[in-house]
Amino acid sequence: MASAPKKDSDGSTIVPQSTGVNPAATTHGIVPVVQNIVATVNLGCKLELKNIALHARNAEFNPKRFSAVIMRIREPRTTALIFESGKMVVTGAKSEPDSRLAGRKYARIIMKLGYEDVKFKEFKIQNMVGSCDVKFPIKLEDMSNNMFARYEPEIFPGLVFRMVDPKVVLLIFVSGKVVITGAKSREQIHKAFENIQPMLLANRKT
Repeated sequence: MASAPKKDSDGSTIVPQSTGVNPAATTHGIVPVVQNIVATVNLGCKLELKNIALHARNAEFNPKRFSAVIMRIREPRTTALIFESGKMVVTGAKSEPDSRLAGRKYARIIMKLGYEDVKFKEFKIQNMVGSCDVKFPIKLEDMSNNMFARYEPEIFPGLVFRMVDPKVVLLIFVSGKVVITGAKSREQIHKAFENIQPMLLANRKT
């Protein structure tokens, strides 16, 4: 019986180099873990938000604070922002299939409230956030000399690195924690981490 994959302390999967996983994404045995996916969906019809909030479970609507119904489901554990226009934002999923599944569940809930014209179209992942820990401290001051980096510790404790290809933003902390945001796919997260690794190693604190 195959043993379960080993997990690092932050949830990162430790992948042996002998596996079939793309080596470029698993250099040094570290794979960034997807922490959050933000996706948008068009439900294709106008919605009465007050009515939805009154009749749906786990829904809240405070138009003075925010012009959308906030709805939550437990499986997959996600939150939806539902707008009068029929546009919906789904956040909190950890995988692409879960994000799509959650979107369909929200659409079905609204349909059952009497909105029979509800569709599920234009599903699009807008942002994926991944993170990992390289397990060594980093000299952020030295890294900040790069033209794509910004480090202002009095404002934010991490270095902000704006990568061009793929077009993502990396938040790099002195502890070795790395957060990748702005990706449109899991492949972009892995590619960004692959690209930044030589710089992290070159600025490793000894």
